[in-house]
Amino acid sequence: MLAVGVQAVSATADTDGATAPDASAPMSSVANRGAMPVKLSPAQRAELLRDADATKAETARTLRLGAQEKLVVKDVSKDADGTTHTRYERTFAGLPVLGGDLVVQETKAGAFESAAKATKSSVRVASTTAKVRPAVAEESAERLARADDTRKAEASKAPRKVVWAATGKPVLAYETVVGGVQADGTPNELHVITDANTGKKLYEYQGVHNGTGKSQYSGEVPLGTAGGSGSYNLTDTQRGNHKTYNLNRGTSGQGTLFTDADDVWGDGTGSHTQTAAVDAHYGAALTWDYYKSVHGRSGIKGDGVGAYSRVHYGNNYVNAFWTDSCFCMTYGDGAGNTHPLTSIDVAAHEMTHGVTANTARLVYSGESGGLNEATSDIFAAAVEFHADNPNDKGDYWVGEEIDINGNGTPLRYMDKPSKDSRSKDNWYSGIGSIDVHYSSGVANHWFYLASEGSGAKVINGIPHDSPTYDNQPVTPIGRVNAEKVWFKALSQRMQSNTDYKGARDATLWAAGELFGTNSVEYAGVANAWAAVNVGQRVPTPGGVSVTAPGDQTSVVNQAASLQIKATSSNTGALRYAATGLPAGLTIDAASGLISGTPTTVGTSQVTVTVTDAAGKTGTAAFKWTVNDADGGVYENTNDVQIPDGLDAVNSPITVNRSGNGSAALKVSVDIVHPYRGDLVIDLVAPGGKTYRLKNSSAYDSADNVNETYTVDASGVAASGTWNLKVQDIYSTDRGYINSWKLTF
Repeated sequence: MLAVGVQAVSATADTDGATAPDASAPMSSVANRGAMPVKLSPAQRAELLRDADATKAETARTLRLGAQEKLVVKDVSKDADGTTHTRYERTFAGLPVLGGDLVVQETKAGAFESAAKATKSSVRVASTTAKVRPAVAEESAERLARADDTRKAEASKAPRKVVWAATGKPVLAYETVVGGVQADGTPNELHVITDANTGKKLYEYQGVHNGTGKSQYSGEVPLGTAGGSGSYNLTDTQRGNHKTYNLNRGTSGQGTLFTDADDVWGDGTGSHTQTAAVDAHYGAALTWDYYKSVHGRSGIKGDGVGAYSRVHYGNNYVNAFWTDSCFCMTYGDGAGNTHPLTSIDVAAHEMTHGVTANTARLVYSGESGGLNEATSDIFAAAVEFHADNPNDKGDYWVGEEIDINGNGTPLRYMDKPSKDSRSKDNWYSGIGSIDVHYSSGVANHWFYLASEGSGAKVINGIPHDSPTYDNQPVTPIGRVNAEKVWFKALSQRMQSNTDYKGARDATLWAAGELFGTNSVEYAGVANAWAAVNVGQRVPTPGGVSVTAPGDQTSVVNQAASLQIKATSSNTGALRYAATGLPAGLTIDAASGLISGTPTTVGTSQVTVTVTDAAGKTGTAAFKWTVNDADGGVYENTNDVQIPDGLDAVNSPITVNRSGNGSAALKVSVDIVHPYRGDLVIDLVAPGGKTYRLKNSSAYDSADNVNETYTVDASGVAASGTWNLKVQDIYSTDRGYINSWKLTF
């Protein structure tokens, strides 16, 4: 690859900031240009921030904050109709309130319209005097880091006193940031929140945000450089003076700014020192241009100031990461130091972590952490498509060119996240307890479905095939529209602790602002969420909507009935049909009533199709399980203590029923524990086959486990002793199994 350095031209900005929709994007509604963000110059943004700062006391009174609560202005965006969205953090008695962030929406005239808050609770604590010494919190935080195999785990500075309001009732706490090096060579920036009165750990999250990808195949590309004849350097003067530095295998410091005599950089191979710098510098420029031209954001913070990139980090380091503290992206050279992780999608992924850190500030743990990672994947895909580089065309795969696993496969798939064997296609109640790179699959899947719809298709020569949780199709709103919806929700509605339900609410708000609540796009956003098991479907204008009844359970030889409900925007009678009904059940074509007496035990996949007078159709799919007369429910309500950090314990249930287990065996677990992330939970079948229900997670600080898991136990005999196996792998917190049950 030969990269010729030229002075890059900045993107042209529309005066009103409302970009034209992509002609190829499926769209039935005209976007409300007034709701589109304008392209603020750094000076315009600074003026809005000054205005917000001058009136923050009045805003606090409007929000009815307490006398000891103050607002701190952090960010602002403006729509074409003059509406402003100002993001604030909060203090209480001079202490930072973690989880106190909020966004205030005001009209062009400055009148208050609405506020989106990370916490609805009133922020107050009885006293700001701690009962626990800072040194105790610091020692506990360092011990936690060492337990995660962090080397040189030491607090980077003394714990700071804060009010923790992100997970329930506000409490006085310490925030300790532990440095060092993680097991894979990534710098450590572990934030540990400790109750300042009891010493109990409340929460922890990682401050260094990892990403993946590489490219030495972007072809000959333009670079923004500075300097003159005989002395050039990688400083992009057209994009906030973004610079690219050489760490030369080091793991700290800024490194050395890349320089060159003839402004011709790299040779397209990993062995040339400049090649990784070319890719990183080029990817940063593409990402800058995307955010500015599509969303009106000038730079990561919106202030026109560039971040910087560091390449050649460490030795054989197979990763890349964003760090808030240095406001920079860092890239390793991959296995053998020959495949730098510097592709277009990686640069966009890492820079987007910076955008998230300066907008919604999604905490890098639990469901908000999954949304943080997904946001970077979403805009990595968006930047790839926007760049339209013939050597690296847009797709919905992550890291498709890296081949870290040595088998030619991508790291993540947005059309079907579970293809990587770790990511999750759909939301479930325990999604917040897994690694954020894999819980991100839910939002990645939503973005793909919203952009492209369900089913098999080929995009830029790459096959994609996306299923849905409810087995119903999703009609796309188009990638360009999905990008705009997500960015508006991220920058103007989401907060630090937004979860998947909150993300659905935020994107529906954004879709309503942009297209109207009665638009095809609004329905498309909602239905894409329903397709990943977040919320319910809504009727699509101009079509048939069938209310999904949910999975059904009946008893063999006992009468059963279910009324299917459907509506249509067209007048006339509806006709109902169904496939897959259990033997003995039928559907009335005129009324939609399913009735009869099931005659066979088993589970059926049912699809109901409703047709209106205009020939439009709608469908609903669900499972119908017919059980034996005993109902197939077995429970153990005896308490079993879970020892701290020791061997696993078992709670048994004896099952006496013929045949094999269910393909959708329900395992309902009720465990009392003050820090559920400590727990590993397995189901062990009578023959010894083990099903992992829950992994441990150092980042899941919530109390208790009250979940129902579904496993495919159709391959094992039902009769015999089933065990719930639970192990507490960390010290300090203890709990017990309260009860659990099996439903066949």
